[in-house]
Amino acid sequence: MKLLDIIHDANLNLLRNKLRSFLTILAIFIGSFSIISTSAIQAGVNNFIDSQVESYGGDGYLAIVSKDSFDALEGLQGTIGSNSKEPIEYNPDKIQDGMTPITKEKIEELKKIDGIDADSIVEQKTLSISYVASKKTDKKYLIGAEALPPGNVKVDTVTGEGLNLKADEYQILLESKYVDALGYTNENIINEKIQLVVVDQFKKTEKKFDAKVVGVIAPGVVSMGYSYTNNKLADDIYDENIKYYPPEYKDMTVAVAANYDSEKYSAQEIKDKLDDIGLSAMTIDDIIGTIKTFFDVILTVFKIFGLIALLAAAIGIINTLFMSVQERTREIGLDKALGMSSMRVFFNFSIEAISLGFWGSVFGITVSMLLGNLANNIFHAEGGFLESFPTFNLATYTIKDIIAVTALIMFISFLAGTLPARRAASKNPIDALRYE
Repeated sequence: MKLLDIIHDANLNLLRNKLRSFLTILAIFIGSFSIISTSAIQAGVNNFIDSQVESYGGDGYLAIVSKDSFDALEGLQGTIGSNSKEPIEYNPDKIQDGMTPITKEKIEELKKIDGIDADSIVEQKTLSISYVASKKTDKKYLIGAEALPPGNVKVDTVTGEGLNLKADEYQILLESKYVDALGYTNENIINEKIQLVVVDQFKKTEKKFDAKVVGVIAPGVVSMGYSYTNNKLADDIYDENIKYYPPEYKDMTVAVAANYDSEKYSAQEIKDKLDDIGLSAMTIDDIIGTIKTFFDVILTVFKIFGLIALLAAAIGIINTLFMSVQERTREIGLDKALGMSSMRVFFNFSIEAISLGFWGSVFGITVSMLLGNLANNIFHAEGGFLESFPTFNLATYTIKDIIAVTALIMFISFLAGTLPARRAASKNPIDALRYE
């Protein structure tokens, strides 16, 4: 008998007692639904976080400032960073604290630190912009902006395209919370020009830069609340910022980006080395490490509950097949009397157990995918809790997870069916034929 015929007969045997088979499959369905759903949520969270990590160059990324600037940097993020839901209006009477620059000598010391990739060090131009405005509104808002760092930096956008770093025109990737404040929507702000204004703190004169919005940055857990500019706009604003600096300060920078050898050194070891030369650093894990760990722990707990449900389902499989063996004792005896081997009997009942696991996992995964995709659409709709995170899918189903969960459940079902299958295979054909 061919394998397909055995599988066909095994599924027909499950229909001999439809209610019993249905209840067993239902128990497997609950377990498979729980496991694939938590796996999909974990994949969705990890994909979103991984995309955020990639946007800052990966796990070895460091944002380095002087020790004195660290508190000022945190204050800036708290004022205009991602933690604030709305942009803060510009107050001409309040001057933001400055950042202590990093000297060329400090950068040379940084290059000599074992574990720091000297070739990856890039001086970051954190631009001092007094406010942003548009022709759609009279309001002015504080804004943080910097040049898009070179290298493997990918910024997810809600709409629009990436920056042309070498363009001669002024371009900006705008942080999403400014769109409504400036009187636009995500769709109609693309290719519109907004004004970035630098106010000289001594003469109170204004220098205006008309920048074309080429994209709107998607909100994320790594976002520092900054907008990004192309090189031309960054260079011209920076030149305006340092126009009245003493000559010895014009060649300084307030922050640098660098990569470290994350396989050889821990982040804390690198931070300790930076501390010795008067520098401080922030890693990607400082921003999202705790968030990712929290999600992983919670979802692992849910997976454990799913496995407990599968354990209960395995007991149901054992019960179902034991009853099936008892009901089909005379049939088993006849098959063995006609020459069917004990191994063949064992195989037939094992296929029935695997079939129960297969159908339970298929139904569980299918329902989970339908509900997961529906949830993604609902939560991304207007008023949904993921409306502000359009690139974050709550549930992401991968072929690898689907195959892994299905294989796991079929294997557990096989193990559960082993004992009833062995009992069926061990029956003496004469005793089985006499069974009433």
